Amino acid sequence: MSDPAPKLRLDKWLWFARFFKTRSLSAARVAAGDVRVNGERVTKRATTVTAGDVLTFAIGDHVRIVEVVAIGNRRGPAPEAQALYTDMSPPPPPRKDAVPENPKFEGKGRPTKRERRQADLSRARHLE
Repeated sequence: MSDPAPKLRLDKWLWFARFFKTRSLSAARVAAGDVRVNGERVTKRATTVTAGDVLTFAIGDHVRIVEVVAIGNRRGPAPEAQALYTDMSPPPPPRKDAVPENPKFEGKGRPTKRERRQADLSRARHLE
């Protein structure tokens, strides 16, 4: 007989994969019904997940869609946690208040040495 596919509690897997800082936080989010497993809303913390399951949940303003690749056996460092899933989330929309990558300088900011000299000369003329 073949070995059954390894399974792990949903709240524990979310904690292993470092989506939540504590296991209590992940369990609370699952109990609140904020997590979907393969499109089905889940409220039981002990729901088991296996490789190939797709999880959908929100963290802040961002909706995360991840596919479980591996179960894992501990909460390890970030690179080990990132190996447990494949992120299928759409990229977040660009922020409206974000600064453009390369803004064109239009004479704003600190004046050049030449502009400072001209300003000093004009002040000196006004004082005479």
